[in-house]
Amino acid sequence: MVITHHGGQCFKITQGDLTIVFDPISKGGSLPAVRFGADLALVTRKHADMNGTDEVSFGGKEPFVIDGPGEYEHSGVRVQGFLTKSQYQPAKGSLDAVNTVYAITVDGMTLVHLGALSDPMLSHDAREAIDEIDILFVPVGGAGVLSPAEASKLAVTLQPKIIIPMHWSGMGEAKSLEAFLGDGGKDVEKVDKLTLKKKDTAEKDGAIIVITP
Repeated sequence: MVITHHGGQCFKITQGDLTIVFDPISKGGSLPAVRFGADLALVTRKHADMNGTDEVSFGGKEPFVIDGPGEYEHSGVRVQGFLTKSQYQPAKGSLDAVNTVYAITVDGMTLVHLGALSDPMLSHDAREAIDEIDILFVPVGGAGVLSPAEASKLAVTLQPKIIIPMHWSGMGEAKSLEAFLGDGGKDVEKVDKLTLKKKDTAEKDGAIIVITP
């Protein structure tokens, strides 16, 4: 499995011929739009910074799009989506927006992407379903999503093997990543892309890996 970061909350996951994308950035977003083909696109928040599904229809690939809670399976990937809240740029007159936390199983690993989560208290159903996490993508930017301190506390509670911070590149408050790393503390690694297999996660215990866009 190869994981690359495209800014904001957008991550591309490649496993063999399969390409999965979380929160692709659209042409109307505040960050540069992505442009690659995906087989499966997961949208946590219906916002231009995170719902660019047209931008990942490319090179002969037309993604299967999941943009809300529920249980799904596509291309051998099992997906569970859980309803949560976000305060990241909600519609005018509203305090909260709908956010979906996704847990996916691919290549024997469980990946959880928290999206633009603003509430550090996950539902009982979500906690029960995602109690063993290999890789956790957690927003750390504040300004409508978890603050660095909230992100650190939730990540520790969920006990993933690997923690990947997001919502710090191109969005979020200044120096939010540095604040998160200060709170998270241990075993921080920075990479351009993350390549790993299931056996690699067994050696980790809450390791923080920053993937630079």
